[in-house]
Amino acid sequence: MPKLSAGVLLYRTRDGVVEVLIAHPGGPFWARKDNGAWSIPKGEYAEGEDPWAAAQREFSEELGLSVPAGHRLDLGQLKQSGGKVVTAFAVRGDLDVSDARSNTFELEWPKGSGTVREFPEVDRVGWFPVAQARVKLLKGQLGFLDRLMAHPDPARFGEGA
Repeated sequence: MPKLSAGVLLYRTRDGVVEVLIAHPGGPFWARKDNGAWSIPKGEYAEGEDPWAAAQREFSEELGLSVPAGHRLDLGQLKQSGGKVVTAFAVRGDLDVSDARSNTFELEWPKGSGTVREFPEVDRVGWFPVAQARVKLLKGQLGFLDRLMAHPDPARFGEGA
């Protein structure tokens, strides 16, 4: 059974340009990686759990902020190269991420040293125009940007809803 993950791709429009909120993973493996390393805020959930509930929980854990209220667009699932199946939802909304604070995880680092250190799950979060997000985002999640932009008008999605 593949691992299941769910996340929220928050988006907004600034000066006619659609921007998305993505996160850079924390920890030593990702420290020197940028392009192709960012992700939608997401996390694992158990078989039978509601993916939307999991996506909201994981967004809050990784950013320390709640998903803004707004109409939800189901972006479906994508299977990443490692076999993980990611379900994503797009929500139109604006969010000030200057106070974003991630939960943490422990890892023996350096490996084999016997020293356990604590690292944030997410060390940076930012708004990027979709064109720039295509460079930053993990290859296995690029399809979510395509699906968002294939919507008839992502800049107006959810208005009046």
